[in-house]
Amino acid sequence: MPDSETLTQWVADGRARSLRIVNDLSDEQLHVPWLPTVNPILWELCHASFFYESFLLRDGAGQEPVLQDSDALFDSMTIGHETRWRLPVPDRAGCLAYGDAVRQRVVDLIDKGLDERLTYLLMYSVFHGDMHNEALTYTRQALGYPAPSFDVATADVSASDEAQGDANLPGGVFVLGATAETPFCFDNEKWGHEIEVQPFAIARTAATEGEIRDFVLEGGYDRREFWSPQGWAWREAVQASLPLYWRHPGGEDFERRHFDRWIPIEDRRAAIHISWYEADAWCRWAKRRLPTEAEWEMAAARGDDDAGPKRRHPWGDEPPSNALCNMDWEAMGPVDVSAFAAGDSAAGCRQMTGNVWQWTATTFAPYPEFTPDMYADYSQTSFHTRKVLRGGCWATPSRTIRNTWRNFFQPARRDVFAGFRTCLL
Repeated sequence: MPDSETLTQWVADGRARSLRIVNDLSDEQLHVPWLPTVNPILWELCHASFFYESFLLRDGAGQEPVLQDSDALFDSMTIGHETRWRLPVPDRAGCLAYGDAVRQRVVDLIDKGLDERLTYLLMYSVFHGDMHNEALTYTRQALGYPAPSFDVATADVSASDEAQGDANLPGGVFVLGATAETPFCFDNEKWGHEIEVQPFAIARTAATEGEIRDFVLEGGYDRREFWSPQGWAWREAVQASLPLYWRHPGGEDFERRHFDRWIPIEDRRAAIHISWYEADAWCRWAKRRLPTEAEWEMAAARGDDDAGPKRRHPWGDEPPSNALCNMDWEAMGPVDVSAFAAGDSAAGCRQMTGNVWQWTATTFAPYPEFTPDMYADYSQTSFHTRKVLRGGCWATPSRTIRNTWRNFFQPARRDVFAGFRTCLL
């Protein structure tokens, strides 16, 4: 478990990053229109602080509320999405004051010393806040606001030796999920269990913008044979003819909106803002398929010795860094799929961690003997309705990530920072 100094630094960093994501926005920009895929920005800021207050300070440490009506304002388990726009949420100054008060109480609690239970609740709150910072980032993208500005070290995103083709894995018995030795994991990762995986071949890199462009130019969005019945119904409903945030100025040139700027697509940059339905249709066109999450985790976590322990990260147990992966907002967007060769998995797969989230074929479901954590709505209300994504993205804080982490979204979502990699049929 992290020591108190590390935990204090995590709390400070999460709060500072939240503020950097919103501080440059005007009051008008903070009051966003209702959208089914984003939250009101001030509400989301306060909700992240409320998580610390509710689970750590009140339930864990027995403290009194920081804000007397915080449950009625910020509890996502009882407040529906549409209702959040109609609540008497404090103004900018009030929201910032609430967050600062919660953070100070959290720091004071760390200084007094945390037992194992409180440490777990604190880590959960930090990682929950990290997820909301990523969500606030794609909210800025959805609204066409400028990219947030951070004081971070710049990752080396130059492409190294080009990764192409497929990595062949022999399959076999594999332990899917987290084990008791994992320092922290969410309830949906518990617990590791043996499964049999058939031999498979998985792409060494994620799908690129150039590959998506080829699908578009060959009429992929108009050819029903490439789409599942549900995917075609979605495509018809939203009238999708291009990936989200793409436009076609003329000829064979395409551009992608990156926050408030239009930039040309690049053949080797990882494709992003792709829904599961689009990824599935692309696979049908290319005569490939999405990997199961077990295949994905095996390709990411299996070590050099097939009988040896799983790796915590694709490259090993060394913590993530900007030499190994594109995370922590350092590149401020997806990069060439051949970058970060030092982060390859033992199987030879590149960028299994970072750059873009990767859809899998697997429907999100509980592992055997699943038991919900204290945040009961985190996983179980989403089982059987969403698809699993793996690996994190450029806007994921690296402290959260591990090979066993399961993200999950509805297959129609394409506003999130998601792409995909594929397997041979």
